[in-house]
Amino acid sequence: QVQLVESGGGLVQPGGSLRLSCSASGLSLARYSVAWFRQAPGKEREGVSCINSQTTSDGRANYADSVKGRFTISRDAAKNTAYLQMNSLKPEDAAVYYCAVDPVQSDCGLGSFPRYDYWGQGTQVTVSS
Repeated sequence: QVQLVESGGGLVQPGGSLRLSCSASGLSLARYSVAWFRQAPGKEREGVSCINSQTTSDGRANYADSVKGRFTISRDAAKNTAYLQMNSLKPEDAAVYYCAVDPVQSDCGLGSFPRYDYWGQGTQVTVSS
C-alpha cells in the first residue's frame, strides 16, 4: 500500500522560509517522478515543482514560473523522502501543499495533476505578518 505523508507546513512571515517533506512508503521515490502541487481557497490546484525519476530519467527538476529562484525540490533516496525548500515566501504562496507521485511516466510535468496516482493528505502553508 502506497502512502505519502507531508509535513513541515506552518505559519511564516513574508520573506521567511519553510521546508516541506514528503515521506513515502510502499514505493521508492527515486524510481518515479514526484511533484508538489498547491491549492489555495477558491483557486484551482496548481503545479509548483516536480522532479524526474532518478533511476529511469535524469532527476531533473522543473518549476512553475511563480516559484523559480525561490523554491527548490530535492529527494533523498536513502530516506525515501522528497523535499520542497521554500524561501522568500510571499502571501500568495499560502495554500495547502500536496506531494504526488506518477508511477508510470519517468519525466515529470506540472500541467496535469490527474497523471499523478498517489497523493498525500496535504500540509497547510500560511504566509502572513
